[in-house]
Amino acid sequence: MTTIKKEISITGNGLMKNKPCTVKFVPSKEGKIRYFIGNAEPFEGLVENVLATDHCVVMGKNTSDNNLKIMDKIGKGGKKKNSAMLTEHLSAALAFCGIDSIDIYMDETEVPALDGSSKQWVELFKKAGIDKPFFEKPKYYTVKEPVYYLNGKTSLVILPADELYISYAVNYDHKDLTRRWVAYNPKNQEEIIEARTFGFYKDLKKYQMLGFAQGVNIENTLGLTDDGYTSDPRSENEPIKHKILDLIGDLYLTGVNPLNLKCQILVKEAGHAVHVKTAKMLKDKLIECK
Repeated sequence: MTTIKKEISITGNGLMKNKPCTVKFVPSKEGKIRYFIGNAEPFEGLVENVLATDHCVVMGKNTSDNNLKIMDKIGKGGKKKNSAMLTEHLSAALAFCGIDSIDIYMDETEVPALDGSSKQWVELFKKAGIDKPFFEKPKYYTVKEPVYYLNGKTSLVILPADELYISYAVNYDHKDLTRRWVAYNPKNQEEIIEARTFGFYKDLKKYQMLGFAQGVNIENTLGLTDDGYTSDPRSENEPIKHKILDLIGDLYLTGVNPLNLKCQILVKEAGHAVHVKTAKMLKDKLIECK
């Protein structure tokens, strides 16, 4: 198992509620990703603990009232005390660093947005040091049969392959993002790690009136305008690369690092809800490569 070498923390505001949250990471030998929210009972960062995917990934302890619209509660100022929202960028950073055992302590319910990508999380873990046994060989997995989600224009298909291949296609109403796709490979990994969350600038006020996107700013979000962007993209097709980042973070909740999959993953116009639904199916179809 892989953890960090020393305790480390960071403070930042959330993207949705704009409240400050301090996150402390503690080395662990339990072989689990565990979240501790205040004094509440901890929960694991696994797909079965996903509570909502409306605007971001919300994970927490399953309780009797989880059939409620959790994101609506948060938007109206409610507070789900034993949950963590906007976990996807943190989960992706854990995947990129190969960390599969760590305790995460939060004094608020929303993970800090930081710069809207996984870049600062990865830098934080590298600063703490990655503690991986030198004798431990990486485990690779594939699927025993195809895993797929198909619904209208949306599709996510996972097939066995000799190595990992991810292709993500989008078709947004934007001059640079119409019928475009990006493939993941080790050469563009850094561009994916630093790809920021994004959204259409024209929709921002509407979401803020509903209580969401209170922490959005020009540093942590790439705004899409009618003729371009609110700031310079960090790389070509940055929004599509962020979709790959989200996918990696969501599939990481299977308990198997998606970067260790020998699979071909083909995605078209999906989002967190589809990622998580597919992750639940994928978890039962994974087999270790011999």
